Amino acid sequence: MTASNLSDRRIEYGDRLKTHRVAVTPRLTGKALAERLGWRAAKVSLIEGGKQLPTEPELGAWAEVVGITADDLAALLQELRAIRLDDARWKARLRTGGHESAQRSFAEMEAAAATIVNFEPALVPGPLQTPGYARAMFASMAALKDAGDDLDAAVAARMQRQNVLYDETKTIEILFFEASLRNSIASDAVMAAQADRLLAATQNPNLRLGIIPVGVQVPYVLLHGFWLFDDELLIAEMLHTEVTTRDPEDVRLYRRYLADMWEVAAEGEAARTLLQRVLGDLA
Repeated sequence: MTASNLSDRRIEYGDRLKTHRVAVTPRLTGKALAERLGWRAAKVSLIEGGKQLPTEPELGAWAEVVGITADDLAALLQELRAIRLDDARWKARLRTGGHESAQRSFAEMEAAAATIVNFEPALVPGPLQTPGYARAMFASMAALKDAGDDLDAAVAARMQRQNVLYDETKTIEILFFEASLRNSIASDAVMAAQADRLLAATQNPNLRLGIIPVGVQVPYVLLHGFWLFDDELLIAEMLHTEVTTRDPEDVRLYRRYLADMWEVAAEGEAARTLLQRVLGDLA
């Protein structure tokens, strides 16, 4: 099971719970359900959106309020336990097998999407990484997470993913910060090669590439990187996990965040000038 499969399974589970809630007559709102359960209002939304799993006691309380039958509750409990088991297996696989499987999972989503968006506040985005930069990045995260030694396979999988940049049927937006090149995770030679790779990427006709300069005032606080596929699937990457949602409100929120960040980004000739300055400093 891949991360995307697991996320889809969580979403489907949340949809099943929502179906039971809206079947109540008169219709029971998420807010009303939260009040009856003594929860904060957002918790119902998180569970129904697949971003949070209920505990077994919470599922039992939910079932009692909305009138889920004993047979349906048993099936929901069985599925809940299966999702938690797969979740544990997935995290164990990442710890022992490293990052290659995650790269292949993202490649599947990129292949299926017509529009791909990637925002990164702290590193050079994966689709534009050189092998040297990717290796340094994977090595640092493997050390932190005590992951397996699959650097060669992970780097190869990431490089294979970059073929998507040359697919003229796709529209790609990548936005990141100059600080990603200034806060080096590798040698100056590796960072210079990375800046040169980015300079070449500014000429890609189906890629919108933006770099937010050091020192510019940004409209919002920087939190974490994220991906958008076809403005339907949102994946937010955090240190310990990733959150996946198809909730239109979530997608709109991130799109607004992204649009305002683009306002302060350097593009085109301004981005090339910025990269030339970085290269000069690294020389």
